[in-house]
Amino acid sequence: MIISFVQQKGGVGKTTLAVNVAGTLASRGKRVLVIDADPQGSALDWLNSREAEPLFTVVALPSATIHRQIKELKRDYEHVVIDAPGRLEKVVRSIIMASELVVIPVQPSPYDVWAAKDALDLIEEARVYNEKLKIVFTINRKIVNTAIGRDVREALAGYDIPVLETAVCQRVIFAESAATGKIVTEVNGSSRAAREINALTDELMGETNGKKG
Repeated sequence: MIISFVQQKGGVGKTTLAVNVAGTLASRGKRVLVIDADPQGSALDWLNSREAEPLFTVVALPSATIHRQIKELKRDYEHVVIDAPGRLEKVVRSIIMASELVVIPVQPSPYDVWAAKDALDLIEEARVYNEKLKIVFTINRKIVNTAIGRDVREALAGYDIPVLETAVCQRVIFAESAATGKIVTEVNGSSRAAREINALTDELMGETNGKKG
């Protein structure tokens, strides 16, 4: 499956989700490729910080031709996870055209809800060439023990795009794991963050297998 994390607004945690979902799939025995399509190269930096054997392969490809290259790229992998850039519209459009499932991370803030429209506009343009494309919102960096996650879920309802049940909360373990090139389940497999990432991965696999959406 080809899953991309797309959002025009920066700082929403695309790389954190992409890397942790990819790592979770790899830990379940899947062959996973991560395409780092952001010129900042955050996913590649994550890999370079890792001392242990890599869980998955990372390639840097901030290119507007990913949709043309994806068939060759995915040949040896069961899943491809794409970390999209923010404002490079040609690259993002190519990523959307290559994807089977686009995940739009949204932080619990009105700015992120408003920015989601920009991502959806691009997706609608590219969807002409990819009619089977699925799109979902996921709430990321939710503040623990607040109602603001519920509020953003209600705000997103106006877009007529499914919102995943799993919300990933803002937790220190995400930064700690990134500093050593690990995913949260490696640092503490019984942590709340690990449970959230596992649940998110399960939901995404349900989407790609046609069980939802």
